[in-house]
Amino acid sequence: MATRQSVNEYLQRCNEAMKYAREQCKTGAQQEHYNETEYTKALQGLENAVNDINHLSLSANDQQQDQLYRMRLQLQALQNEMILLRH
Repeated sequence: MATRQSVNEYLQRCNEAMKYAREQCKTGAQQEHYNETEYTKALQGLENAVNDINHLSLSANDQQQDQLYRMRLQLQALQNEMILLRH
């Protein structure tokens, strides 16, 4: 069973990954193809976070699963936004 602390710590890490990805998305919109490495790194971070959420939710209670599900939706929305930005 996932502890409240471990879920909260993980949600914080997800927020940090989203913050970094948003920064790279903004930079990518301004510089286009000049920040490929950082942009790709941000996308990979989001993908890793989604995969980890799926794994963590297997041992979470109902309330934690709801929190993790909502975070996963936010991560995936940002992933989609970043993918669509890169024509």
